Amino acid sequence: MRRIETPDSVILQPDAPQTATVIWLHGLGADGHDFVPIVPELGLGKEHGIKFVFPHATVRPVTINNGYPMRAWYDILSLTRMEKQDVAGTQASAARIAGLLDAERAAGIASERLILAGFSQGCAMTLYTGLRYPQRLGGLLALSGYLPLHESLAAEASPANRDVPILMCHGQYDPVLPLVLGKSSAEILGAAGYSVDWREYPMQHQVCPEEIDDIGAFLRARLA
Repeated sequence: MRRIETPDSVILQPDAPQTATVIWLHGLGADGHDFVPIVPELGLGKEHGIKFVFPHATVRPVTINNGYPMRAWYDILSLTRMEKQDVAGTQASAARIAGLLDAERAAGIASERLILAGFSQGCAMTLYTGLRYPQRLGGLLALSGYLPLHESLAAEASPANRDVPILMCHGQYDPVLPLVLGKSSAEILGAAGYSVDWREYPMQHQVCPEEIDDIGAFLRARLA
């Protein structure tokens, strides 16, 4: 794959003609380089034709880190009181991510060949953006995160993505975003009629080989 660095993202361009795109969102304080090394481990084969886009979040002050500026998709006001959430920041990042999806469609990639993926805060943005995106996506990969602003989902959800495949993965010993936070998010989605494939692994706030295998299988099943 050909690697392209821009001020806004890291892009892996396939050697074969492009037929699909995965947009992968990093977690709080990381950047788009974070998950690039995982791509060769996904078992996609040399001729898979999948472009990977790893955007960098904007640098902004983060309240739970004493206002220290870091790359973040939105401000985190509290992890214990989830009613305190950064609505404006979340919406602004969602608009940017939707723009990335729109750009791929404008380049000729069908929306059903677009996968939105994310880890931790990037997982939250994947669920927030993907479930509201007006065109049917190929799937959502939600890793070690949660469903933000779930109270507004019913009013804002896109009918096109009511049946979008969702793979949610979480570490059983996650000390950053506890398992119960991810599991309760999956239950909220299930109660709302979404089909969620929930997976847990004996790990902390990270990824593990078994999970990477499951992610690869998910991508192959939807983009093969």
